[in-house]
This record gives sequence, structure tokens and C-alpha cells, in this order.
Amino acid sequence: MSLRKKEVEELLIENGLITERQLSRAQDQATKSGEPVTKILIGMGFVTDKDVTEMMGIQLNVDFVDLDNINLDPDTVKLIPDNLAKRYNVIPIELVDNMRIRLAMADPSDILAIDDIRLVTGYDIDPVIATESSLKKVIGTQFGSTDLAEVEDVTKEISAADFGDMEVEDNAEDEVSLDEMKQLVDEAPIVRVVNLIISQAINDKTSDIHIEPDAKSVRVRYRVDGVLHEVMQPPKHIQAPMVSRIKIMSSLDIAERRIPQDGKIHLKHDGREYDLRVSTLPCVHGEKVVMRILDRGSVMIGLGKLGFYPEIQAQLETMVDKPYGMVLVTGPTGSGKSTTLYSILNRLNTVGVNIMTVEDPVEYQIAGINQVQQNNKAGLTFAAALRSFLRQDPDIIMVGEIRDGETAGIAVESALTGHLVLSTLHTNDSPGAITRLTEMGIEPFLCSSSIICVLAQRLARTICSNCKEAYIPPTESIRKFGLAAYTDSEITFYKGRGCDTCKMSGYKGRTGIHELLVMSDRLRSLVLQRASTAELRQCAIEEGMKTMPDDGLRKVLDGITTIEECLRVVFIEGQEI
Repeated sequence: MSLRKKEVEELLIENGLITERQLSRAQDQATKSGEPVTKILIGMGFVTDKDVTEMMGIQLNVDFVDLDNINLDPDTVKLIPDNLAKRYNVIPIELVDNMRIRLAMADPSDILAIDDIRLVTGYDIDPVIATESSLKKVIGTQFGSTDLAEVEDVTKEISAADFGDMEVEDNAEDEVSLDEMKQLVDEAPIVRVVNLIISQAINDKTSDIHIEPDAKSVRVRYRVDGVLHEVMQPPKHIQAPMVSRIKIMSSLDIAERRIPQDGKIHLKHDGREYDLRVSTLPCVHGEKVVMRILDRGSVMIGLGKLGFYPEIQAQLETMVDKPYGMVLVTGPTGSGKSTTLYSILNRLNTVGVNIMTVEDPVEYQIAGINQVQQNNKAGLTFAAALRSFLRQDPDIIMVGEIRDGETAGIAVESALTGHLVLSTLHTNDSPGAITRLTEMGIEPFLCSSSIICVLAQRLARTICSNCKEAYIPPTESIRKFGLAAYTDSEITFYKGRGCDTCKMSGYKGRTGIHELLVMSDRLRSLVLQRASTAELRQCAIEEGMKTMPDDGLRKVLDGITTIEECLRVVFIEGQEI
């Protein structure tokens, strides 16, 4: 009698990766959407792609390999042709006894792929399983990413003659009639160019795509891990149809080229859903386009994967579990505030609570949460939405950003009347958020009574694990960074040497650098006295708050990031790390 093969979901529960309740929630969502349960579990942030792949390996009785943490021999990789590697999404990782290839596959049960590779190479195949995303990344690194090279080939199909003198005259765009432009942007070559630029950006984990016109060329740059990198320069004659194609995809007016426009594109790539926020801006040499890539699954990763040290995360979780009060997250644009707020909401999102959000825009849609898009033209401001929320029996309210005194007043009132309020502010540090509210006209006694905690954060690039190496910093550097006490002992710093995995940057991925101010009786007393930001900061430090420079330096000493990166994102004038 043969034993029944266990489903991946069962294995996830047995290995403690999910709970029965989480599985039930995912199954309900899968029934509504028709998507696989495992995909829903990943999207909800309960498990990672790696977790699911490992369990699939157990189910299929094959080994799991983490391609991000192994160095591949180029000679072994070249044992199979690049067209087969790309067609079947596989990569050879080891030649065993000159007889067998250990082959990393996304689907080790694909007999057709195994047979084809056995026939082509003449070797027996030992399949192992790896995540689909890691396979694509390694294949792109080892065999070269063809997408952007293909863009250059495709642009040659679009003749500059179609655009008269556009290559040298900045205003020649006006000479092309609207009908001609519509015909050009619907043709296959320009559609492929735009699709390839977007798909390659997603594969490279880009947060923003910049398409920037110059006098005689166009520059395409990707923002990866917070830093812009130039990836290609298409010819000038492709600028107009490329911008127009993006406008059509985002439902913008292609005839309007003199004022800024904002739109949105929704698309699917490799089974994942993405939203692209599109912004166009008229510049001297034509329209610049910026597309912000929003991965719906990225905000469901949970607080445990945002770079919090355990004690800080435990403190924050205790604060957000309180039934009422205000939790503020502060930092500049691009510091990960939305991801942190959505991760908190995802943690609090249960069937027993009514969660309502007002955002501008709604970046990510979360099942089970009532999300409202701000619409100033229709009179639906943050303040107006908050007033309506109070009549909707909410338990938890999230305000995208507190921008004015009216919104701040209603948010504070909501926090004082039995609701948990989450929101963001643009301040340099956590004590500054309290001062900012009082500057908006909120009375100090209301601030001291309503605020539970303030989290300030930044995002710093992490050292590439594939080329990470240790070094001993010079004595003058140790003194410069406020580490004079360590001068006589050996301090080891780390940096990335640069490799194909990190595109020679030395960095791969980002982590949060945090500062959590928890309101205490002493701090409340200082707020009532209208104490300055510096006084509030000093009091919080005396009560145990670790500042962002403290948290950043700890991550440097732990080998997570570099001192240069830490200074780039958290150095505050007048303070030394």
C-alpha cells in the first residue's frame, strides 16, 4: 500500500512555517481569485518563495539549493546551451564523476526538459530544485541578459526617417501628426521596446524607471537599492513613440505634451501582479517619464524581514497591539514608510477588526481592508475621509500622511476616542515628529495623550553576500566615526568586493535603519512644557532609545552594511556616528 504524497500546504504547516488559520485565510482568497494557494500564501507574506520551493523539494524527494549562496563554475554552467537554459529555466551546478550533471530546476518533475538536456549533453541528470526567481537571475548573469540587448536591435527597426529631423531638433516632435503617432506606437517594434524595458526593470528589482530626453539621445536609468544606474541610451528618434506608448498604457493624453500628467499601469509579470505609477514632465528636450514599480507582494513580507533588531521589533509589536492611540512612522520619501505601515496592517488584519485607510494614492490593495483613494477634486481629502471613517465603526485607521493641521487634529481626536491610528510624517528623526504636530497647531496635552510611539527609519544598502569580505579600517577612520574607545582593539568592517551578482556595486538588497521613540511619563511631561526636539531626544536616549546612527553603526559592526552607506543615509549634521 503506497503512502499518499503530502501536499505542499501540509508540509508548510508541519514545518511550522504557517498556521492552520493562515492556510484557511489563503484558501478562502484562492477560492475567490482562482490562484494557487501557495501563491496566495506568498502574496500575504506568510511564507517566502524560498519556503514554498523547499517544501516542494521535500514533496518531490529532491534536494533544495539556494543559488544566491553558491559560486558556480563557469565551465560547468556552459555544459548546456544558453537557449536550453532559458527555455526550461535550468542551470547546471555541478558535474559529478564526469558522468552526471546536478541540474537546478524550478520544476524537477519536468521529464521533457530532463530528457532534452540528457540528449544534448550526453550526461545523466540529477535534478535539484531552486526558486524560479533565483534561476532567472543566475541565467541572466551567466548567459547574459538579452532583454536590453534586444531593445537595441528592435530600435533599429524603427527608422529615424519616419520622424523627419527629430534627431537634431528638440521641437520636431510637433511635426508628427497625432494620427501618425498613434499608428507608430501601435506597431510591434515600439511595443516590444517598452515591454522589454519594463520587464528587465522588474527582473532587476528596480524601484523606478527613468526615461530622460537629452539633446541628441535618450537615457534610460533604473533605480536599484536606492541608487540610479544607466542601463541604455536608445536613439533620439525613438523618444516620441516610446513616451506615447507609455502614455497609452497608462491612459494619459498623448496629444498633451506641455503639462505634467500622472497615470497608472497594471500588469502581470512571471505570475506576479505589479502596479506602475507613471509621471510625465515636459523638459527642455522633450518629456521625461518616471515609472515607480509597485510589487503587490513586497509589502506583505512582515516586520521580521524589514531589518529590525529583535528587541526593537518586540517593542514595536507591543505598541501596535494597543487598542487605541497613535503610531507615527517618519522619514523622507523612499525610506520604506509605506512598507512598514502595510506590514503592521498585515499583522493586525484579522476578521475581528475593521481596518480603514485613506491614501494618496492607494499603492497596494490588501484583502480584508477598506482602502479609500484621496480625491481632492471631488472634495475627498484626508480630513474629509477621516470624518467619514468615524461613522464607519473602525477599530484601526491608517492615514497615508499627515500634511496639515486639520488632518492632524482629526487623527489625534480619533486616537483619543478609542481607535488605533497609524500615519506618516516627514521629519528627520522620531522626536521631531512630536514638535511637528505642535507646529501644526495640535495642543501639547493632546500630543502627549495620543502618541504611543514614533518610528523613524531610513533604507541602507546591504553588503552583497556573494562577494563580502572583511577589512580592518585605518585608525583615523575609527576616530572619525566616534569609535575612539575601540582604537586599541581590532575592529573588523566588511565591504563588497564587487561581482556579477551585485553588478560590481558591492551591494545587494536593502535593510532598514530604525529609531523607535516610545512615549513615557517623563517625555509626556516634557511635551506639555513645549520642550525642544533636542530636549526630547536627550530624554529618550537617557530612557534607552537607540538613535538611527546607533542602529546604523550596529549594522556596520555586524557586517550588514558599510560605514559609507550608513553615513549616506543617516548622518545628521551635528551628530557623529
